[in-house]
Amino acid sequence: MYDPRSTYADRTAPPPFMGTLPVPYVRASLGARTVAYLLDILFIFGFTAFLTLLITVVGLVTFGLGWTLFAVLPASGIIYSAITVGGSRQSTIGQRMMGLRVVAPESGRPVDFVTAAVHALLFYVAVSTFLLWCVDVAFGLVRSDRRLGHDLLLGLAVVPAR
Repeated sequence: MYDPRSTYADRTAPPPFMGTLPVPYVRASLGARTVAYLLDILFIFGFTAFLTLLITVVGLVTFGLGWTLFAVLPASGIIYSAITVGGSRQSTIGQRMMGLRVVAPESGRPVDFVTAAVHALLFYVAVSTFLLWCVDVAFGLVRSDRRLGHDLLLGLAVVPAR
């Protein structure tokens, strides 16, 4: 009989009532997510530098009109996450390096561009406020599937890439 309280090693076989292993029973490490975020900070810095160079060139070509695009630079982390998580690989570059991907837990389907952007926005709001960050992480520590608060709000899960 399938026991949802069993260890991860016991969960390699699908439950008797489902044909495949449901994604919520596969959990990603909070440590791997943390390292992935630290790596992504470096990639976001590079992406922001690239956007800065691109906007500068566009501004020069348009005689200063394109420099209004500098207003999007504060959102470069959200844009980076939306492009990468909302793309075909379902993960940021840091998550790929740590062997993780973001999915809808019930179906395992990819995340769309807008949901990926909102997921990143909620993450950065939580990280920027100490109390919200503590609540967000507390969800991950007490839940067996290690989903954080912003994952639960959007119905997403970060799982090992297969």
